Amino acid sequence: MIPNNIERIHFDSMNTCNLCMMELENVYDNLILSPEEIDLLDMPKRSFTVHFPVHMDSGDTKMFVGHRVQYNDARGPTKGGIRYHPELNLENLKNLAFLMAIKCALVNIPFGGAKGGIVVNTKEISRDEMERITRAYIREISDIIGPFKDIPAPDAYTDEKVMVWILDEFERIKGKHVPSIVTGKPIELGGSEVRNISTALGGVYVLEEALKTTDLDKATLGVAIQGFGNVGRNAAEILYERGYRICAISDSNGGIANKDGLDIPKVIEHKYQTGTVLDFPNSKNISNEELLTSDCDILIPAALSKQIDGKNVRDIKAKIIMELANAPTTLEASKMLIDQGVLVIPDILANAGGVVVSYFEWIQNLNQDYWEEERVLKKLNQTMIDAFANVHMICIDEKCTMRRAALQFAIRSILHAERLRGNL
Repeated sequence: MIPNNIERIHFDSMNTCNLCMMELENVYDNLILSPEEIDLLDMPKRSFTVHFPVHMDSGDTKMFVGHRVQYNDARGPTKGGIRYHPELNLENLKNLAFLMAIKCALVNIPFGGAKGGIVVNTKEISRDEMERITRAYIREISDIIGPFKDIPAPDAYTDEKVMVWILDEFERIKGKHVPSIVTGKPIELGGSEVRNISTALGGVYVLEEALKTTDLDKATLGVAIQGFGNVGRNAAEILYERGYRICAISDSNGGIANKDGLDIPKVIEHKYQTGTVLDFPNSKNISNEELLTSDCDILIPAALSKQIDGKNVRDIKAKIIMELANAPTTLEASKMLIDQGVLVIPDILANAGGVVVSYFEWIQNLNQDYWEEERVLKKLNQTMIDAFANVHMICIDEKCTMRRAALQFAIRSILHAERLRGNL
């Protein structure tokens, strides 16, 4: 059974780190890292695989496999999502855990990186079976997670209800309330305000900082957004409310375009009623491929990885690309975009708002506190502004891309923490 808040997920998103890993080779050279530093960064600190039985609705008992990778905890307890998929494997989780460590260091929150999940096809199980599988997995890993060890969160094919099961099972095992064990919870059980829009809103904050470094006029800019799931829809709504002209948008079925701008609240209503953005009044139906090369100033890939590649990159007309999806740009295309003078706001910065608000949720839980929406918004805004400023400064000083600058800043932060601990 697929959680209601997920429009559609292709497991290609599992392989999000290929671009980052290849880019890191150059970053390592630029930083002149020692073999010991590279070894420390290249290998996860801990990896776990568990096997456990679950009683199914049919009455049969089935064995499941679960994984958890804790990549680096020099800067704090590890943090990362739990995802469910039949093709889940330990190698991809290691890469994703590494990226979480990079992302947390980049936005300067005291977490390391982790990732985990269960090998299961959620389309082939009931909600009751999903709950039993989740609880069995948590029983197996309860000794290696905790508020000061490793804090899970939602990821592909998991949602806030799955996080409640994790919370409840962990508390049963420990015999006490431990709301800080997991983030992404409903507000009624210790979740944070702004969480549902945090990834998109964090990206918008970064985008507006980036625009200050250009001569582009917000009032004249056209925005195209690929993806109308949670992140893409929220980005469209936030930008529309801030006065941006959304000239194209798409979901998994295709897209719509209107050079004069789309009425996003009405598009959302149309999507709710029909199940797709297609055939929206006063718009032209287009394909997802056409959206990427449409006549826009800002392009926001917010769906799948590897969407901008060597085949379509020359047709990109946008002046700015903000990567709300994980690794939507291939390495080949990334290099070509530099030659084309396109400003790329990399995914590890653009979509970091989610983990920032997860950090806020963790703090609130530890302190048995509740922050009003205004406070969360203010702190998220400042965190993303500071992260952009750190990256932009490196861009200027070293005349490099934002992706390279972001990776360098994060790696320096992680290695500095390792040195302070005496590990280097």
